[in-house]
Amino acid sequence: MADKNADTTRPQLRVRRISLDTGRENVVVISRHSRALRPDVFRGFSRVELRTSSKVVLATLLITDDDALVGTNDIGLSEPVFRRFDEPTGSLVTVSPAVSPESLDAVRAKIQGQTLQTAEIEAIIRDVTHYRYSDMEIAAFLVGFASFMTSGEVLALVRAMADAGTQLKWPDTIVVDKHCIGGIPGNRTSMIVVPIVAAHGLTIPKTSSRAITSPAGTADTMEVLTRVDVSVDEMREIVAACRGCLVWGGHVNLSPADDILISVERPLSLDTREQMVASIMSKKVAAGSTHLLIDLPVGPTAKLANATDAMRLRKLFEFVGDRFGVAVEVITTDGRQPIGNGIGPVLEAEDVMSVLTNDASALGDLREKSLRLAAHLLEYDPQMRGGAGYARARELLDSGAAMKKMQAIIDAQGPSNCRNDVGKLTFDLLAAEDGVISEINCLQLNRLARTAGAPIDKGAGIRLFSKLGDHVEQGQPLYRIHAYDQSELDLAATAAKANCGYTIGTGHQVTGEMAP
Repeated sequence: MADKNADTTRPQLRVRRISLDTGRENVVVISRHSRALRPDVFRGFSRVELRTSSKVVLATLLITDDDALVGTNDIGLSEPVFRRFDEPTGSLVTVSPAVSPESLDAVRAKIQGQTLQTAEIEAIIRDVTHYRYSDMEIAAFLVGFASFMTSGEVLALVRAMADAGTQLKWPDTIVVDKHCIGGIPGNRTSMIVVPIVAAHGLTIPKTSSRAITSPAGTADTMEVLTRVDVSVDEMREIVAACRGCLVWGGHVNLSPADDILISVERPLSLDTREQMVASIMSKKVAAGSTHLLIDLPVGPTAKLANATDAMRLRKLFEFVGDRFGVAVEVITTDGRQPIGNGIGPVLEAEDVMSVLTNDASALGDLREKSLRLAAHLLEYDPQMRGGAGYARARELLDSGAAMKKMQAIIDAQGPSNCRNDVGKLTFDLLAAEDGVISEINCLQLNRLARTAGAPIDKGAGIRLFSKLGDHVEQGQPLYRIHAYDQSELDLAATAAKANCGYTIGTGHQVTGEMAP
C-alpha cells in the first residue's frame, strides 16, 4: 500500500529486492524504460534519494536494459540498501536526485588548509555513518585530514566517531583492554591474553576487527573456534558469565563510521598517526574501556620503522587517553618478524590453542609475548603487587585455568558455521642456499597469504618453518603456502618465487616446488 504521508508530487516506484551484494555501498537499479522516472533526467546524477514519510536513504543509481531484473514501475534495491531502508517489497517510495550533504563544504575547507570546528567534524561523521557520502567523497575527507590535523580536531574526531554508534557501559570500575596497531603476521596474542585476564577476574570485553588488508584479524581467527557476530545484549551476558569475550566489533556497532572510513583509507595507504589514533581510541571509548594497553610493533617492514616513530605515536595515544579518561599504557615490541608460525585464520587459531593447552610444541614467541602483555593488564588490579603480573599470568596459563576460561567463552558465544580445516593444496618455498635467516619481510608474507585466499578462505595462508637467526640448508623448506583453490595457490606460488620475503645470508632468492 502507498504511504499516506508520502510525497506524491515526486515520482514513486515499487521497492523490489535484487540479489546483488554491493558490499557496504547503497546501490539501486531502475529500468531504462521506467514509466515513473525518466532515466535521461537522472543521467547527470550519480546518486538518488529514496524517501518515505519517516526514512531517507541515499544510494548510487544504476540503469538497466533488462526489464526482467527490474520492471518499469520498480526500483531494485541491492542487499545493503534493502536492509538499511527496511521497507517491504512492493511498498512505494519517492525517488529524486540527491542533494550533496552540507558537510561536504567542511571537507572542501579542510582540503584548502582550514581547521575545522567540532560541529563541522560531527556533521561529517554523522553523514558518513548514514551512508550519505560516496567513496570518492570519503576519500576526499581522508586526504584532507591526512594533510594535517590539530590536536583539537583529533579529539573532536574521536568523540564524533565514538558517539555515532553503540556506547557500552559496564558495572565494574576497572575494564581493561589491549590493542595492537597491526602489521605483523600471526601475532594473535589477544586470544591468549583475554582468557588469562578473565581467569584472574578482571573484566575484558574484547571487541576486535576483521581483516581489511591483512590475512587475518582477531575476529576472523576467533571465528574458526566460535561465533563472533553476537549482539550487544548477548555480549553483555557473555561478559557477565565469563568476565570476557572475543567478538567482532562491527556487529555491536562500535564506532560505525570507522569501519566505513577504513574500507576506503587502507587501499589508499592513508593510515596517518592522527587517523590511526582516532580510529582506535573511538572504539575503545565507545567500548567503555577504563584501562588500555597499546602494542606498537617496531621493525623494518612493520607500520613503525623505528623508535622515534613509536615515541610520537605513544605520546598521541597518551594525550587522547588523558582527555577521555582512559588510562593508556603504550609498549613497543619486536616487529621484525611474524609472531607464531601460522599466517591465516585456521593456522593462527592452531597456534593459539597450542599455547593455551600447553602443548609441548607450543610456540615460544607467541606464548612469551602473550604472557608479557597479560602481565601489564593484570597489574591494573589494585590487589596485585607491583611486578607480580607476569608470575600470575604464567600460573593461570600453566595450570590450565586460561584454557578453561577460553572454553567457557567459546561455549558462551556459540558454535561457528565457518570452515575450519587447513587448505590441502600446498606449495613449499625452498631455500636456494645454505645460510642464516637475516631478514623477514612481514608485509610481503601478508600479501602472499592473502593471495592464497586468506582471510576469506579460513584455511588458506602460510605455515612458517624458519625464523630470524635460524640456519637453513639449500633445499630446506622455509614455509608452506596453503590454499583451497588451485588458481589462488598458483598465484601465491608465483609471487613467492618472485619475492619470497626472506633474506638468507647475502640476500639470494629461493626456489620452490609443490609439496606432496
